[in-house]
Amino acid sequence: MSGETPKPASVDEYIASFDDEQHRDFLTRLRELSRAAAPQAEESLRWGSPAYALDSILFVFAGYKKHANVVFTPSTKEAFADRLQDFDIGKGSIKLPYGDEIPTELLTEMIAHRIREFEVDGVKWM
Repeated sequence: MSGETPKPASVDEYIASFDDEQHRDFLTRLRELSRAAAPQAEESLRWGSPAYALDSILFVFAGYKKHANVVFTPSTKEAFADRLQDFDIGKGSIKLPYGDEIPTELLTEMIAHRIREFEVDGVKWM
């Protein structure tokens, strides 16, 4: 179909596809945090969004019009439920409005928990 924008083929293309500079900057910072917190994970696009995996997906993030989501397994999200009370959350997702600060410490701890949950407990993606 002509006129359709091609789907991004890489995380670089995914982030570059956002028109708003604030959104691109926010997603770039999420990517940097993801790489720093899970340096051994493979970065790829899954379901059109940046995903980080070992033998199974660890977590995914995605940009939307007014916010980004970081998606973990429900068990990881549940382990941090007491610290997520101020966030809008879904089954495994945490909504992060673009104008807000990225909760770097919290997300880093959640990624570490998710890696341990996978490596030690064998918890696979949903």
